[in-house]
Amino acid sequence: MSIPPSSHVSTPDIGPSDIEKSAPSTLPPSPPNGGLQAWLAVLGGFCVAFASFGWINCIGIFQSYYETHQLSTYSASTVAWIPSTEAFIMFFFGPLPGFLSDTYGPRIPMLIGSFLHVFGLMMTSLGDSYYQLFLAQSVCSALGCCFLFFPSMAVIPTYFTTHRALALGLVVSGSSIGGVVLPIAITRLLPEIGFGWTMRATAFILLFLLIIGNLTLKPYLPPSGKKFAVKDFVEPLRERSFVALTAAGFATYLGGFLPFTFIVSSGREIGMSATLAGYLVAIVNGSSTFGRIIPAYLGDKYGVFNVMILTTFFGSIFTFAVWLPAHSNAPLIAYAALYGFTSGCTFSIIPAMVASITSDMRKIGARIGTLYALSAVGALVGSPIAGAIVKRQEGSFEGLIVFSGTSIMVGVMLAVVSRCMISGATVRVKV
Repeated sequence: MSIPPSSHVSTPDIGPSDIEKSAPSTLPPSPPNGGLQAWLAVLGGFCVAFASFGWINCIGIFQSYYETHQLSTYSASTVAWIPSTEAFIMFFFGPLPGFLSDTYGPRIPMLIGSFLHVFGLMMTSLGDSYYQLFLAQSVCSALGCCFLFFPSMAVIPTYFTTHRALALGLVVSGSSIGGVVLPIAITRLLPEIGFGWTMRATAFILLFLLIIGNLTLKPYLPPSGKKFAVKDFVEPLRERSFVALTAAGFATYLGGFLPFTFIVSSGREIGMSATLAGYLVAIVNGSSTFGRIIPAYLGDKYGVFNVMILTTFFGSIFTFAVWLPAHSNAPLIAYAALYGFTSGCTFSIIPAMVASITSDMRKIGARIGTLYALSAVGALVGSPIAGAIVKRQEGSFEGLIVFSGTSIMVGVMLAVVSRCMISGATVRVKV
């Protein structure tokens, strides 16, 4: 499906039920769409995304490592609760730092997040039992990532309108580059200096990046100073398009994180060497760097909903057509590259999609947080379900792959529903 640039509507006809009804009493100033502070914020957001979401993108390394080291006596499904809970906590508690960022500015939640993330990794370096690793990595560090990621995502849209998706894509590309650098570094360091010092060295690197992020991420709009109100998080659920988009996020997260979590174990199952299998996560994330930037640019031109639907559709197709029949190194490496590109768009463009159906940017943090909190349930249960499928099939990954591809396709269909609620069934419309 191609969408010619000459046939689009710049402002879709969105009904009152599909966009926030309440208008602020005083309109906020127009975004500058550039300038030194805006691009410094993008730099800071990039560093924060590298340290937070980039770390979450490494979960496949730890799933495989724990299965053969500290937690070798546990099943894959049990071990999978560690990375899945890590992703769940990061996204589920998003409304809290989103509210703090909207109300007081990003500085307070980011300082809290920086401490929790680094402290959690330091404690993980000392862990040798299931509960220690779970509490330190899945709870403490993940909460830190949550308090870092959402304020940075809420700041960037306040600076841009014409280049919003591109700016967010550049920021979130930090998570992809982090997902390339960190798995390679961890894979190389583990046999050289051991698990403990690998985690501590990584924590110091991330601390340096977080210092940059804390110094450069400043909001364009003043904090609202509004008191906490549950209705701020419930109100978006009255919008049909927002509910459908949230359901799409749930389904996509249910299956979309499984390649990140299990592709290393899948490679080992077909006989790939431990070193090469460890690089699969880096390949996925390296490819997703381009998937976060190129589709984001196209999203500004053709519509973020249109681009997300198309790329996520191909992500599902690649899962069925390339990963499912892969029984040697070459097709699995090809899948890592192809899926990485499509998933990069899927996971990075959602904040821009929320922004496109938000009238008051001073509430963007709470709205993004609400969507991610509900979508996070999919990330929580997806990996344990997939691990149970692998166990039931006696180590075969075919059922897991079908589950992943199907969940992603359901997410595509729900995103189409959300788009139709905004602009109708017309294809040649910029949405």
